[in-house]
Amino acid sequence: MDPSDSTAAYAPLDDALERLAPCGPDLKHGMTNHAPMAAEALCALGRPAAVLPWVERYRAGTLPRPSARERIDTARWRSALAREDGFSDWSDLFADELAREPWRAVLDRWVARLSPGICAAATHGVIRVGHATRALGQAESRARLGELADALASWASTYQELPSAASDDRHALPARDAIARVAPVPPDQRRFSGTIVSSLEGLSAFPEFAPVVGLLDTRGDPFEIVSDLADVFARVFLANAHDTLTAIVFAHGVTSVAALGNLLPHIDAATARGALPFAWQSACGLYAAFGRFPARVLPDESTCSPEDPTTLVDRALAHGDEHAIKLTEACLSWNERSPSPDFAAAARRALELLPPV
Repeated sequence: MDPSDSTAAYAPLDDALERLAPCGPDLKHGMTNHAPMAAEALCALGRPAAVLPWVERYRAGTLPRPSARERIDTARWRSALAREDGFSDWSDLFADELAREPWRAVLDRWVARLSPGICAAATHGVIRVGHATRALGQAESRARLGELADALASWASTYQELPSAASDDRHALPARDAIARVAPVPPDQRRFSGTIVSSLEGLSAFPEFAPVVGLLDTRGDPFEIVSDLADVFARVFLANAHDTLTAIVFAHGVTSVAALGNLLPHIDAATARGALPFAWQSACGLYAAFGRFPARVLPDESTCSPEDPTTLVDRALAHGDEHAIKLTEACLSWNERSPSPDFAAAARRALELLPPV
């Protein structure tokens, strides 16, 4: 997309974000508010005319923004992590920092701090930060800085780490080989109690998972590693998604990795390299907690003929579901960088499994 096209595609985003600013991070039915993420994804897809109508329909299901409770002590920020009632407190902290420093400096510092908890809120935190960051990379505005503050707040307030064990990096592997060594939790040991987060929490009782964080070889170029991860988890989606819940779960495996890709141009190399194992670990956590048993890591090689990207975008917009829109955008974006039939196939399959709005 050339700069003029990009500017036009993102024209409605500030208006959309201003309309969404009074909304909290959750929906009335208890799930996560995806509106800022989907609005940015529609801009990235080059469909600006769809942004405001979609946002207006979706925000009817949102809850009001909660009131701030207490100021977070920046010297003791760790003690405020994972307090879901602290969303507005965290947003105020990040807004203050963004008013004093360049947004990339704030982003880099907090991505480094929060990366061990990339799985927070079933990866919604990092995904929202990825969308907010890409929008700021297009153009800086008050609304987009406010969204970055809220996005980082959603990550910090739901912070969660997965079990990790030290490993010998001499045994680290490329993503396609490493995924074969990730064991899914046997069905009778799974801890699902209505949320993806509950299943991820259950991994603490499955000792086979802890070494996963060290399986991936992260010594190469971060963009190439993220590209490989995006393709691998698109294939994990194809092999394992079979109903609405698993379509949502494995869509997050792709979109959380894509979110890190959106961050890479704006964070230091050391921060990026530090985040890679946790992006891998989080996507593997979704696979371990919800994957087919016995394991079916990768599907057969795709034999589907490629679908025209414009047709896929049209179908996602007609479908209307936020996960379908975000996954379609992530798949098409990564397919432009590193073409693979897995991306279009995953987007198509999501449209079949997710109920249309």
